[in-house]
Amino acid sequence: MGSLKTEEKGEQDLKVSNEAIVYVNGVRRVLPDGLAHLTLLEYLRDIGLTGTKLGCGEGGCGACTVMVSYYDRNLRKCSHYAINACLAPLYSVEGMHVITVEGLGSCKRGLHPVQESLARTHGSQCGFCTPGFVMSMYALLRSSQTPPSEEQIEECLAGNLCRCTGYRPILDAFRVFAKTSNDLYTGVSSKNLEEGKSVCPSTGKPCSCNLNNVNDKCMGSDHSRYEPISYNEIDGTKYTEKELIFPPELFLRIPTSLNLTGFGGLMWYRPLTLQHVLDLKAKYDDAKLIVGNTEVGIEMRLKRMPFRVLISVMHVPELNVLDAKADGIEIGAAVRLSDLMNFLKKVVTERAAHETLSCKAFIEQLKWFAGTQIRNAASVGGNICTASPISDLNPLWMTSRAKFQIIDSKGNIRTVLAENFFLPGYRKVDLASGEILLSIFLPWNKTFEFVKEFKQSHRRDDDIAIVNAGFRVHLQEHGENWLVVDASIFYGGVAPYSLAATKTKEFLVGKVWDQDLLQNALKVLQKDILLKDNAPGGMIEFRKSLTLSFFFKFFLWVSHQMDSIKEGIPLSHLSAVHSVHRPPITGSQDYEILKRGTSVGSPEVHLSARLQVTGEAEYADDTQMPPNGLHAALVLSRKPHARIISIDDSEAISSPGFVGIFLAKDVPGHNKIGPVVDDEELFAVDHVTCVGQVIGIVVADTHENAKIAASKVDVNYEELPAILSIQDAINARSFHPNTEKRLSKGDVDHCFQSGLCDRIIEGEVLMGGQEHFYLEPQSSLIWTLDGGNEVHMISSTQAPQKHQKYVSHVLGLPMSKVVCKTKRIGGGFGGKETRSAFIAAAASVPSYLLNRPVKITLDRDVDMRITGQRHSFLGKYKVGFTNEGKVLAVDLEIYNNGGNSLDLSLAILERAMFHSDNVYEIPNMRIMGRVCFTNFPSHTAFRGFGGPQGMLITENWIQRIAVELKMSPEKIREINFQGEGSILHYGQQVQYSTLVPLWNELKLSCDFAKAREEVDQFNRHNRWRKRGIAMVPNKFGISFTTKLMNQAGALVQVYTDGTVLVTHGGVEMGQGLHTKVAQIAASAFNIPLSSVFISDTSTDKVPNASPTAASASSDMYGAAVLDACEQIMTRMKPIASQHNFNSFAELVLACYAERIDLSAHGFYITPDIGFDWVTGKGKPFRYFTYGAAFAEVEIDTLTGDFHTRVANVFLDLGYSLNPAIDVGQIEGAFVQGLGWVALEELKWGDAAHKWIPPGYLYTAGPGAYKIPSVNDVPFKFNVSLLKGHPNVKAIHSSKAVGEPPFFLASSVLFAIKDAIIAARAEMGCYEWFPLDSPATPERIRMACLDELTTSFVNSDFHPKLSV
Repeated sequence: MGSLKTEEKGEQDLKVSNEAIVYVNGVRRVLPDGLAHLTLLEYLRDIGLTGTKLGCGEGGCGACTVMVSYYDRNLRKCSHYAINACLAPLYSVEGMHVITVEGLGSCKRGLHPVQESLARTHGSQCGFCTPGFVMSMYALLRSSQTPPSEEQIEECLAGNLCRCTGYRPILDAFRVFAKTSNDLYTGVSSKNLEEGKSVCPSTGKPCSCNLNNVNDKCMGSDHSRYEPISYNEIDGTKYTEKELIFPPELFLRIPTSLNLTGFGGLMWYRPLTLQHVLDLKAKYDDAKLIVGNTEVGIEMRLKRMPFRVLISVMHVPELNVLDAKADGIEIGAAVRLSDLMNFLKKVVTERAAHETLSCKAFIEQLKWFAGTQIRNAASVGGNICTASPISDLNPLWMTSRAKFQIIDSKGNIRTVLAENFFLPGYRKVDLASGEILLSIFLPWNKTFEFVKEFKQSHRRDDDIAIVNAGFRVHLQEHGENWLVVDASIFYGGVAPYSLAATKTKEFLVGKVWDQDLLQNALKVLQKDILLKDNAPGGMIEFRKSLTLSFFFKFFLWVSHQMDSIKEGIPLSHLSAVHSVHRPPITGSQDYEILKRGTSVGSPEVHLSARLQVTGEAEYADDTQMPPNGLHAALVLSRKPHARIISIDDSEAISSPGFVGIFLAKDVPGHNKIGPVVDDEELFAVDHVTCVGQVIGIVVADTHENAKIAASKVDVNYEELPAILSIQDAINARSFHPNTEKRLSKGDVDHCFQSGLCDRIIEGEVLMGGQEHFYLEPQSSLIWTLDGGNEVHMISSTQAPQKHQKYVSHVLGLPMSKVVCKTKRIGGGFGGKETRSAFIAAAASVPSYLLNRPVKITLDRDVDMRITGQRHSFLGKYKVGFTNEGKVLAVDLEIYNNGGNSLDLSLAILERAMFHSDNVYEIPNMRIMGRVCFTNFPSHTAFRGFGGPQGMLITENWIQRIAVELKMSPEKIREINFQGEGSILHYGQQVQYSTLVPLWNELKLSCDFAKAREEVDQFNRHNRWRKRGIAMVPNKFGISFTTKLMNQAGALVQVYTDGTVLVTHGGVEMGQGLHTKVAQIAASAFNIPLSSVFISDTSTDKVPNASPTAASASSDMYGAAVLDACEQIMTRMKPIASQHNFNSFAELVLACYAERIDLSAHGFYITPDIGFDWVTGKGKPFRYFTYGAAFAEVEIDTLTGDFHTRVANVFLDLGYSLNPAIDVGQIEGAFVQGLGWVALEELKWGDAAHKWIPPGYLYTAGPGAYKIPSVNDVPFKFNVSLLKGHPNVKAIHSSKAVGEPPFFLASSVLFAIKDAIIAARAEMGCYEWFPLDSPATPERIRMACLDELTTSFVNSDFHPKLSV
């Protein structure tokens, strides 16, 4: 025990202020009292700075990233760092300078180099995530005295997610700021370019390519990079003269204590001395001490924990100590994790190597701890005292013999060993009433004392651990042996708290460090760490295997450090020790530029790119609320299947800010809705059929008050049996009505019975669903005009017409009185095709009845729980083939999980059936499909629309044939390729097939035979790491399979200044549709692209538009716009022929003078398509887009971790309308597809996951659901467009691109399987095995049989999957 002398309170701490000052983009703002409940993000958006986006509300996506700067009086310099504004309490930035994306540059003032580079390199598609990326990069530059390395740039983006681009162009854009050689380009403005050079619209790189040369291939060349103008300790690095400086007032201002309040009695304190903290803690024992609010913020917002007193301790000097002493390091509890990491890196360079092994373990673990923004805000003490059972750091504190200094309100200090601080039970620690954690002491390591960290998560970057560990062993030489004199083994993720493997430690001490110790220790460890079958988190077998794998790796790692022991380890086993070297991501984009007219074919930058990088691009939720506007929140079912007994709204009515609640009885028009059949209820009447079904809607004065009121509506249920999987549905014959579909070709039964088939195989393919994870959540703003005679809305939707239709239907208004507008959406991918409409319809009811504007924006967790996902599928196959590998007959049963309403599930099933041949000639084929009714939210469209699921079933049995015949899957594929003129199983004839040339070019590009040889060589020399390769082709049918949807309209208007306004029925969602359409109009009129403007999509301009989906929008709306342009040109032709006009504007004026109509409505219908399900024959598709991909992966067989080393993707896009945008679509689709096949797993409360409440989605947010991050992009990512194959069936000889590349990511899945085959061969296991998708680390690890897992799983074990 010790004590702290109570010093007199300093003058600055006696001075308590309730005036808070913050600078935002150089502007001084006084924050009034009463705002302690607000986050920085809410405040910024309330004052009109909407460039900072709300993507998830939990610090998991980075869309809300801003930079904060504050003056550190001790260091006498400024700190500049990125944080998540969605978690930062508003008052936490008092006395700081906050810079948002608007503070960097704008289209009017000029762009900052970071913004300019990102815009020019096609690094922004939908644009919603873009401001966050810009601010992360900007903060890195401002905080770096010298240009950052490429590795630092990739690390700084770990906390930012993008769903559109595939990250490669973003990294390319920011790499120009790195300290590398001159082989990277710059994005300097065009006026600074060398003579004869221009900015390539493809890459944003200065180049001398001649855009008039139709065969030009534009590739990057050597150029200098951006250089900072200056650097000083206050303002950091400057890249422009207009850089916002640190405000002098804040530099001179003396900090004061704060005592402020917030909504609901919330109190906010900011003490400046330790004694003040202790006094407050004594007064408010349940007060929460916060620094970055990264945990408390989530607990208050998402978990609704009612904390009433918050004490910000980030300015208390005693809690911010970082000091290297003779015996170790003292770390203040309020030290931010990023500061700790930087300090440890510095210490490692200054101390003897053996002393800092603990430091190195912390550095490595912190690298994978959350994202940069979280590390910049979160504190060491906060992470410790949260006592999370999956904390990455707590097992390391324990294993490193760290000591915690704990102080009480009287200044008494006691010291506790870290391993004794965490008490048995969930989040329990040894802190008595009034005590706080003061500091942590980390001792130096002794000679021959080894410390190592381990962690396995679903995704490497920014993810919580599945299992983590900290190991320490102290060895002492004893003759020719080394004895264990001390050891520590601690695990996270295996118990409700960080757990010590006590029996294993006791076993180790005193033993000789050798192979016998390893084998016996693994047996002890297996009994030491026990996991019950129903343990929360599931994955029991995987977690067991990780506890053993980590120790095995630790043993090899320690042995490798010791020369005398290292010799006894086979070289091939060292692959368990060596970490993967991840090089900077590189890529090539190979295409030819074939210009048609002024713009078509040119790789132009996205028209909104500059608006998006500056945060000026507006999305639905950015629309300013009118003064009398209300916010809405939904009342949702909490049961998967139940009868509603009663609804009690009494508590909600008395909730602050409440205005009204609306139920089924309040709907003015019809309560039954649906995109195809009206089988959904807008508001549930008597029954609910899924968790998340809408029961009613609450409106209030703020978004937060609406949510609070909605949560207070008490619904009583009588529970009913629920169907919670495809298999449940099959067993119960639970199918949506009239959804059984059949297709056939040849005579399958005769072929099986005739003896023609040398072999027949049967099996099943399971694949999980996928969350859309568009960065912009569902959002609509709805208002009435003329007392409700008209209703207008701005919505984030792919289908404004559906919003118009739904709202008119539920309000009982004619469609002509309802208008829906969409400027752009922040990603859709099918998730905003139908499932956005019921949300807008629900919000329209209170807006109409109250005659007040209503905005509804779903929180990320609600959005994911109620709007449906990609369908999970079950495929059952029977395939007959010859010994040479020729497929003769296929019999398929396909089931998809439709959820609780039909939505688009039948059309998705039909497309899966159409694509079930992929690219293979199958003489005899029979397919039966059914849509399962289950008690989940209705699943819906997602990029590929069932096609990928159908093709994945096919590729699974192709791969199985290869195993059965001991041939390569690529050979089996080639043997069975369809040829020109092939008749498909639904009667369509293959025309203009480019499959073979595409496949051959891909094979050549990757030198497949050499790649195979190199992989086999690697696998022979590495026991615990394996590589695999695969090549996968696909063909994707282009058209809506519902014929009536293949129509498009457009309105083109030419103005007297020669500019053109285009409005069409398609929605811009990042795919570059508006850019391509503008290029078509520009070429049609022979004018510059800058003369064409695309207006927002609106139902009062172009009626009855089909959803922007099916990859067909550029084909259809491009053709409709061309039709309108040609009409106008035809009218202008007589005038043009009379005179030689100098410009288009002159011609337009002359036509105007002659009273010629300069406006036209264009229309297009896709010709020569149609399908009859009665006969099962027809021509559902206008043409096919062909593609093929090669992938090489490397897996860690002990943990299931994997990297994609190479991805080569080839697509036939005819003569591309815009090759740069098309390449962006290919890269984005591939990485999204990689998520589907290998990362993204939906976990529902079902029989496979009994630890989740029935029917609930557990993976509802970026915390639990992991889409690919920067770290998941292939090391080498090459994209090529096939040259010389125009498409005669679409506009300007182009082809559709949005969906076809998605499935090509299955090459990664089959490369993973190829690597697993090599791992299983080590155990003498050569038979075929199923690998369900997604092939997460769990599935990879459990498929890799080895000595560690054989005791608790057999060779055919495969983990549970929600299907």
